[in-house]
Amino acid sequence: MDTLDVSRWQFGITTVYHFLFVPLTIGLAPLIAMMQTAWVITGNERWYRLTKFFGKLFLINFALGVATGIVQEFQFGMNWSEYSRFIGDVFGAPLALEALIAFFMESTFIGLWIFGWTRLPRLVHLATIWIVAIGVNASAFFIVAANSFMQHPVGARYNPETKRAELESIWALLTNNTALAAFPHVVAGAFLTAGTFVAGIAGWWMVRNARSGDSVKLAEAQTMWRPVGRASLVVVALSGAALILTGDIQGKLMFEQQPMKMASAESLCHTATDPDFSILTVGTHNNCDSVVHVLEVPYVLPYLSKGEFTGVTLDGVVDLQKTYNVAYGPGDYRPNLFVTYWSFRAMIGLAGGSVLLLLAGFWLTRGGRVPDQRWFGWLSLLAIPTPFLANAAGWVFTEMGRQPWAVVPNPTGDPNIRMTVQQAVSGHSVGTVVFSLVVFTVLYGALAMVWFYLMRRYVEAGPDTPKQATDRPDNDQLSFAY
Repeated sequence: MDTLDVSRWQFGITTVYHFLFVPLTIGLAPLIAMMQTAWVITGNERWYRLTKFFGKLFLINFALGVATGIVQEFQFGMNWSEYSRFIGDVFGAPLALEALIAFFMESTFIGLWIFGWTRLPRLVHLATIWIVAIGVNASAFFIVAANSFMQHPVGARYNPETKRAELESIWALLTNNTALAAFPHVVAGAFLTAGTFVAGIAGWWMVRNARSGDSVKLAEAQTMWRPVGRASLVVVALSGAALILTGDIQGKLMFEQQPMKMASAESLCHTATDPDFSILTVGTHNNCDSVVHVLEVPYVLPYLSKGEFTGVTLDGVVDLQKTYNVAYGPGDYRPNLFVTYWSFRAMIGLAGGSVLLLLAGFWLTRGGRVPDQRWFGWLSLLAIPTPFLANAAGWVFTEMGRQPWAVVPNPTGDPNIRMTVQQAVSGHSVGTVVFSLVVFTVLYGALAMVWFYLMRRYVEAGPDTPKQATDRPDNDQLSFAY
């Protein structure tokens, strides 16, 4: 492998690893704010215990997300310095806004939330977690806006003297239709992740307490875990519906802006009218002639692309390659079809874990029931990682599908604002990048084990006991000691 290959591996590993923490942070912060709000309104100590319990898990996840996110941004200067030189004037703007507005806001108020339980009035303290929830979602917007410029550059012009892209309109950058379509899809995926996370833990605890034979624990399953479990399943249902809607909007936009990505997602090698949607194929994919479409569904792909069931002609990979050769010069403008095709299906298929938990959970908790089936406890645990993996697969599809571009040409924008990953990479030696790749991979592997150990430890420990929850310095303020 050359420097480009190793740099791509390093960026891919650090990006996917970092994004394992991001959706849980984005989605869990509002859910914790809702739990604390329920406690403030009702005075029910069970909601206080749940707030503290899930708050611990949130802070562990938040810490790892921050640490890996800082490294992620340094990657642009380390391995992609030519990209930073060419596009930094534009790309740096939303990253600066993310740091100055969103990150500082969430970091400040999360500190107030952690240490303010005994120092702030109850309503003021509640406001701090809501501000954190707003901050983490604002961070997501600015990051999506930056990434969307790579997918569909707007609000900038090419300066032939400096040979750089220069920002013309921050408003155009932040209202990029690609960003406006991608952001709600990302947030919906985050809420699906957080809802499944809370529902999975609640389901496991319900089964554990119901099978314990302890009347006190059974009552806790009924009065604490069942309400939060069913509420989180509602979040799963709503976010799942939002994912379908926003995904449809985003897909139609991508058929216009990045037809090569969407053709690759279908292994649609040749231009066709009303092609069927492929569910299963056999072949190497990267050699179009070897692809055999085993299972297909009619009418779906025309609707996904244009909102019509018939009369839709879609360009294939082979024909788009010829078009791009004429427009941008000789080169291979195809992404890795195998990765693009299967990551798209993994993104959709892995979300099925949340759907199974949703259906089983609502059925088994109907009419005030508390499930005691051992299989439901296992399903609850096994469903938790599925939306994490689905989110990761979605980003693999998004980023691998735009290859070989670091900045995809805008069909209606400045034709000079485009850059391939080959042009974007830094001029380091292979050995230098391999060394940093090994260091990051080992370090991130160790952090992953620490994250899993801490999350498992606190999940198994469960919330504070009622006595601990009521052991507070006064009647109006509660301690939040770790």
